[in-house]
Amino acid sequence: MVDNRYATALVIGSVLSLLACVYLSVAMGTQHWYQYHSQPASNDANNSSDLKKMQSNFEDLEGDELIYSEALFRLNGTLGLWWRCIQELDSTRVTKCQAFTLHQQWESKYISPGNVNSGEDLVCTYLWRCQFLLPLVSVGLVFLAALIGVFACLCRSLKPTLFVGLLHLLAGLCSLATVCCFLVGVHRLHERSQLPEGMDSSLGWSLFLALVSSPLQIMAAALFMWAARSHRQNYTRMTAYRVA
Repeated sequence: MVDNRYATALVIGSVLSLLACVYLSVAMGTQHWYQYHSQPASNDANNSSDLKKMQSNFEDLEGDELIYSEALFRLNGTLGLWWRCIQELDSTRVTKCQAFTLHQQWESKYISPGNVNSGEDLVCTYLWRCQFLLPLVSVGLVFLAALIGVFACLCRSLKPTLFVGLLHLLAGLCSLATVCCFLVGVHRLHERSQLPEGMDSSLGWSLFLALVSSPLQIMAAALFMWAARSHRQNYTRMTAYRVA
């Protein structure tokens, strides 16, 4: 039998875990992690031609970091873990999006974006790869924890719940690390790039969803581990009492 306190803790922990997984999944699939706000394009013919060319090059799936980052800066772009979007010149809404290819997710970053001869920036390279892998690891850990929880319910045992809590703790740390890697990577991109005058930037709602998922997973982990540990202590005391 499971005490009502432990059952309540398990239910609340499961709900928090489900919410965290949904938030993180939505954050991964959307592109509003970081937003750029550019000055309106001037009526100058040369400037308009450059922007149209930049918009056309943005659709190139094999375009390097310099090509798509300049388009993001000057065409009110939004950046995500797997997506990048820009506004069309004759529209006020973001309508042109491109997904990062698997090659782009693993490609090396250079000290000068897009310039192979400038040398590889190892910090940016591994930050970029980690921000792609860590959320997948986080979601995978949550699903593994859910499977273990189902087997624990079938076996009517709280012993595996401690391991479930540890998995949720690792998942929460991975979610938090994803946000940190993304923000540091964007900051280093800005340092390595020539930002246009008048450009403004802000954090997007997708990033905040990922950020919220981390404490939810950690709170779920605390509830699972508390239930497992407290139940074990009470069971040990009851066994000792009966033997005595």
